Amino acid sequence: MLHESPIIQLGGFSIDLSVIIMLVVTCAIVFGLAFAATRNLSVDNPGKLQNFLEWVVEFVQGLISSTMDLKKGKPFLSLGMTLIMFIFVGNMLGLPFGIVTEFDNVQSAQVFGHDIVPVKEALEQAQATHPGEAAHVGVNWWKSPTADAGVSIGLALMIFVLVHFLGIFRNTKAYFKHYVQPFPFFLPINLIEQFSKLLTHGMRLFGNIFAGEVLISVLLKMTALGVGGMVASVLGLVVWQGFSIFVGSIQAFVFTILTFVYISQSIDTHEEEH
Repeated sequence: MLHESPIIQLGGFSIDLSVIIMLVVTCAIVFGLAFAATRNLSVDNPGKLQNFLEWVVEFVQGLISSTMDLKKGKPFLSLGMTLIMFIFVGNMLGLPFGIVTEFDNVQSAQVFGHDIVPVKEALEQAQATHPGEAAHVGVNWWKSPTADAGVSIGLALMIFVLVHFLGIFRNTKAYFKHYVQPFPFFLPINLIEQFSKLLTHGMRLFGNIFAGEVLISVLLKMTALGVGGMVASVLGLVVWQGFSIFVGSIQAFVFTILTFVYISQSIDTHEEEH
């Protein structure tokens, strides 16, 4: 059975509804955690969520201080906390379960009056290849939003724009000068380096989370191999779920600390010359 994404055409754009849903869910969870943790702040008797939030603050401050002067990096504390919590929660959402719906005819492959494009194409292809045979296409509605390349690259692009905005307006002379160092003919290489940071920043996150969800799908399909496959599937899922929590945490950490590294390089480039 094929598991497609619920993509519809709207205003000339291809919109993946599962990504929209999961982004809303991720934002709601992060906002809910932050709201609950700060609702009843107490110095004498802090709650568990308040202690957790304080730990996140201290952890992010440690990341900032490891890459730049804490006084300069303090304005980016909220950014770091939002990034690490959003990415961690997003990475975890695809682990516990999935929501898949099946379609067996083109007419029913619609949502909000719009055709689900991949399902329609898959069913039409199946009918053309094997006419008269029943075809079923599954649509995956629940997954980690960071398992989508558009989301991961979008997060990286946001940081990319911020980093270069800070470099241009807070460290203008040194920012432009470093593109022609150590020699002017290094300009193309330095430009390529900047765009490669954008790609690696986003694709690293996407690749790790997407690969984890693909492996979970493979393990689930092993249940069709009988009792032995079912036992192997359960054991594999238990091990991989635990490892995926570790990988998801590491990727949230890596994305956030690289953000601070890039910001530091942008605002502190050759600062000794000033």
